[in-house]
Amino acid sequence: MKKFAFLILLFFASNVFAQIKTVSAPDETVPYSKSLQAVVVTTKDWSTVQGAAQLFERKTTKSKWSAVGKSFPLVVGENGMAWGAGLHELPSDTGRILLKTEGDGKSPAGIFALTSAFGSTEKPKFIKLPYRQLTESIECVDDVKSSHYNLIVDKFNVGNFDWKSSEKMLAVGEQYDLGVFVAHNSERQAGGGSCIFLHIWKDSSSGTAGCTAMARENIESVLRFLNPPSNPVLIQIPEESYKNYQIKWKLPKLNR
Repeated sequence: MKKFAFLILLFFASNVFAQIKTVSAPDETVPYSKSLQAVVVTTKDWSTVQGAAQLFERKTTKSKWSAVGKSFPLVVGENGMAWGAGLHELPSDTGRILLKTEGDGKSPAGIFALTSAFGSTEKPKFIKLPYRQLTESIECVDDVKSSHYNLIVDKFNVGNFDWKSSEKMLAVGEQYDLGVFVAHNSERQAGGGSCIFLHIWKDSSSGTAGCTAMARENIESVLRFLNPPSNPVLIQIPEESYKNYQIKWKLPKLNR
């Protein structure tokens, strides 16, 4: 009888451990110097919500950046920007400018890889990035204590359901009909900021919780443009700081 009970206990334990999935390590980081495509976003200053974007490309890593198409309007975080964690070196003279933290209502400033896309329908043919169709069980975890912090997960496919706070992405509605995942805080430092996307805006004046948002036709243009082999990046910095780091970081030259 004891042997039978032990076998039953072993069966249930093995099933429990089989359901607990470890979180995979972040993908190998490709440096900005190897990028051939960039989405450049600037705002007037650190607290401004409205800004503009311009697409850039170059033929080789030794070539000069060239603008693609016209610039277009967008909005960033409702509280502006703060330096984020990405492919750039964090400036040593940040001074009064804060670092991005979870829930601060600021979009991350810096250089970030654009790694994948998502949307509410099957993958549109014009999207070349890896794509994830949203369902009711897809969530982006913003609980700083979770092992899945700053990850998009299917809650039915992870055994270690250890978060109390997350963004139910499909429930967001039209603003997430199309979007791009921004690789901010890829090391997933607790409290460093999570769930940063490019997506469709609510309107031309409403800031976001920390994402960068634009009109639907413009997010479609961005997605048509982005090509994984070109290692696309988001370069997002207020105008004055952009000018300060343009030469040092070899940023595209802005015409506006």
